[in-house]
Amino acid sequence: MERASEKEKEALEKYLIQFLNIEKLFPLLPGVVNTDSVAGLMGLETDELTKLRQLFADNAKQAAMELLKEEEVIEWIDQIPISPDSTVVALGDSATDDLQGWFEIFKYVLEITVPEADFTFVNAGISNNTTTDALRRMNRDVLSHNPDWVIVSLSAFDTIRLSYAPGRTLIPLSETWENLATIQDAIETVTENPPVWITPPPVIPELLEKMELFEFSIENRDLAAVREIMIGKKRNIVDPLGKKMGNPPEAWFYLSDGINPSLSGHVNTVKELLRSLATAKVKE
Repeated sequence: MERASEKEKEALEKYLIQFLNIEKLFPLLPGVVNTDSVAGLMGLETDELTKLRQLFADNAKQAAMELLKEEEVIEWIDQIPISPDSTVVALGDSATDDLQGWFEIFKYVLEITVPEADFTFVNAGISNNTTTDALRRMNRDVLSHNPDWVIVSLSAFDTIRLSYAPGRTLIPLSETWENLATIQDAIETVTENPPVWITPPPVIPELLEKMELFEFSIENRDLAAVREIMIGKKRNIVDPLGKKMGNPPEAWFYLSDGINPSLSGHVNTVKELLRSLATAKVKE
C-alpha cells in the first residue's frame, strides 16, 4: 500500500476526510465495509482514519451539547413534530455528507434530548451531488428506508460554472426545478409529512477562487435563483432568504473553500432547521 505523503495527509486531515465517505459513494465496492480497506485507499493507517473520523463525530456532539444550552433551542425541540420512533433521512450534498455537518449535529441534539426515543437517522448526503445525481439514487438511498421525514439540502452544485464553460450552470435552472419537483413527488409516496427544504447559502467568491481543488465557480445570483424555486415549495423552508451565514455572509461560517460550512456554520443551519420545524404546520 502506498502511503500518503505529508502534504496529502495534511489535505486529508484539514479538508478531505470529513467529506470522503467512500462507503456511501461506492456502496457495492468489494471490501468497502472494511475500515482497513478504506484506510488503505486513502493511504492511511486504520487507526489514523478511525481517529480522524472520531474527531469529527466528537465535534458534532460537542456542538449539539452547546446548542442545548440555549433556551430557545430547547423550546423549539419541545415543539417539533418529529415523533420518537421516526425515521429521518437527509438527502444532500457535501454539507450533509460532512462528518461534522448539520445532520450529524441535529441527530445528536435529538438523541441527547430524548434518550429513550427510537429514532432512525439516515445520512444520504454525498459530496458534490447535484439534484440530478440525488434523483438517480433516490430509491436506494431514501425511499427504501420508508422515512417519516426527509430533509433535502441540495442544488448548490447544480449552479457551478465550469472553468471551460462559464456561460452556463452545470444544471439548467429549469432542470433543477423539475428535479426538485420529482424528488418531492417521490417523497410523498412514502410519507404524509412534507419534505423539509434547506436552501443553499451564498458562497464567498474570494475564497472559492483560491481553492486549488476546484476548477469551477459559483455565482450568488444563481444560488438566489434556486432559493426562489425552493421558496415556492409548501411549508418547511429553512432559511428562505439565505441569511443564516450572515448578511453579507461571514467567512467564519465557512471552510477555506468559501462553499462548505464550518462547524459554526452548521450550527446556524441546525438552529434554523429547528426553528422551521417548530413553527411549521404539518399534514394539512
